Amino acid sequence: MSFCADAWDRTAGTRAEIYRLPFVAALGDGTLPLDRFVGYMVQDAHYLREYARVLATAAAKADVVADLAFFARGAVTAVEVEAALHASRSAGAPDPGPSPTCTAYTSFLLATAQTDSYAELVAAVLPCYWLYSDVGTVLSERAARLTDHPYGDWIGTYADPAFEAATATVRAVADRLAAESGPATVDRMHARFALACEYERRFWEAAWVAESWDHRSGGVLSVP
Repeated sequence: MSFCADAWDRTAGTRAEIYRLPFVAALGDGTLPLDRFVGYMVQDAHYLREYARVLATAAAKADVVADLAFFARGAVTAVEVEAALHASRSAGAPDPGPSPTCTAYTSFLLATAQTDSYAELVAAVLPCYWLYSDVGTVLSERAARLTDHPYGDWIGTYADPAFEAATATVRAVADRLAAESGPATVDRMHARFALACEYERRFWEAAWVAESWDHRSGGVLSVP
């Protein structure tokens, strides 16, 4: 079994939880309150700026020229193409800064980029591609017409065949690197992949509860 097939199977439980999240379900059927969506977009803009730095580091660590070019283009896409969707959806919205979950997720990715191997870094960035492509495709299939859907532009961005092609490229890189690596490195790749999947789940969950740094008595992070 390839690394990606194995990693996808191992994280089946996390993916099932993602589809049960109120945020994802409401996003899919169009009932998601606009303030929740805008809050999510504000946080995703923070995430993408750091993710672009991580992809740029992946380009610097790449062991073949094709990977270097791919991840360099991905870094540009994160800050330019996808940022345009955020600007159109969250312009003028209050920005409280990165949430606790956004901070934790990007810190994990940045640390992986700086301290771990290229193989581990590719495994860590893969869930952002793969889970969004999967969610976008599933929600697109459920929607009757994206042009009539209140969040059709978001769904269409991640259901786009070009995005799936990019996802397939990262999967191929991960499989190649795993095949060239020893068991210890592959184990670490699985750990990075699984943790990134869990952060993706928590990112959508945090958007639903409007997670913030404000605290209630007892030190619990504030939610509505």
